[in-house]
Amino acid sequence: MSRKLVPQDLVRPRDDGVEYNRHCAVAIPVKDEAVRLPRCLRALASQRDKLKRSLPTESFRVVIFANNCTDNSAKVARSMSAHLSMPVLVVEAALPPAEAHAGNARRAAMDMAETWLMERGPGGVILTTDADSEVPADWVANNLAAVDSGADAVLGHIALDEEGELLPEALHRRGCLEGAYETLLTELSSLLDPIASNPWPHHATISGASLAVTVEAYRRVGRLPRVPLGEDKALVAELLRHDARIRFSPGIQVITSGRVNGRAPGGVADTLRFRSREPEAYCDDALEPFHTAMTRARSRRQLRFLRRRGELSEAGEWRIFLGVSHECARRVVHAGTFGAAWSIVEAESSLLRRRLLRPADLPDEIAGARRALLRLREQELPARENVEPKRLVAVLSNDLGDRICEIDEEFGGLVTA
Repeated sequence: MSRKLVPQDLVRPRDDGVEYNRHCAVAIPVKDEAVRLPRCLRALASQRDKLKRSLPTESFRVVIFANNCTDNSAKVARSMSAHLSMPVLVVEAALPPAEAHAGNARRAAMDMAETWLMERGPGGVILTTDADSEVPADWVANNLAAVDSGADAVLGHIALDEEGELLPEALHRRGCLEGAYETLLTELSSLLDPIASNPWPHHATISGASLAVTVEAYRRVGRLPRVPLGEDKALVAELLRHDARIRFSPGIQVITSGRVNGRAPGGVADTLRFRSREPEAYCDDALEPFHTAMTRARSRRQLRFLRRRGELSEAGEWRIFLGVSHECARRVVHAGTFGAAWSIVEAESSLLRRRLLRPADLPDEIAGARRALLRLREQELPARENVEPKRLVAVLSNDLGDRICEIDEEFGGLVTA
């Protein structure tokens, strides 16, 4: 660490009258990243606010948790910290083999960031990225702007660096197909179930390479889950269960390594290597058949309205339509938040059961999603979360199934198998 910090007031006046009004800390888990870490740290040192000024050092710091390193990652970070424009705290640890995974490493880094921010009062924001990633100069500023606009958490989308150009051409073609289809599904969902805190346009990427969360929301959900794989997705799932406002910002993009020999099992590198070896491997489970995705979005919006009106009953037709048991319906009705209720539905519903797609399925799914999107755009559906679309939301709970079937018939009678 380059120097010792002392607590400061939350708001720091600037000479021109503009105030920098949030403390933030960037948490980075590190394992054997001595080669790539310098570029990551230089990018963070280049952060600028909305007026292109460097961030005040008393309000911004980087926290590195170097776990089980066999190289000199920690030494590199400490050496660089003396010459960077922001303070860097480096903590080394040797975790037991069973605990030496990405979930625990990111949790440790984020918890250290939380501790520092709590000492400086309310309003703090934890950001996290990866040691093999490079953030743009406005990364912190754009994340804080989204928080200032009401978000509890912010997610950026990811692009591969120059190493990605060395991947097989077939993998690039697959990536283009998956990206196109994900965008279509995301827009379909935004039309069928608009969320005020995440307006269109937005993306659907969940990655620890670009994630920000307020300290308040982080503590409210019990902090980052200590899971060996997919800790970023697990945190977002907890945030959703607590009805947190999550912004998938289209204006935030982070460059991450396109290598196939990574450090964290189950990470981007593992996925790229596996798909290079198995080009017809299943797609991510979020890329489901478009008609299932539409049913999912409509059902989510309808249940939210029923719950908001106090009409979500255990005996409602929604239970039969979604294929859940009486016991499941009871838990849904009595859940403390809508997010918790919906997570129960998704886990139990036979109608919404995920069906994996292969790359060969994508062209037909893309064509169908485009047709559906054109029809929905023509209907000029209300785009606000609290407006009830006449054709998509049942006035009474026992109309739920009929209304959904009516829309399905408009798209060729497609129903979920």
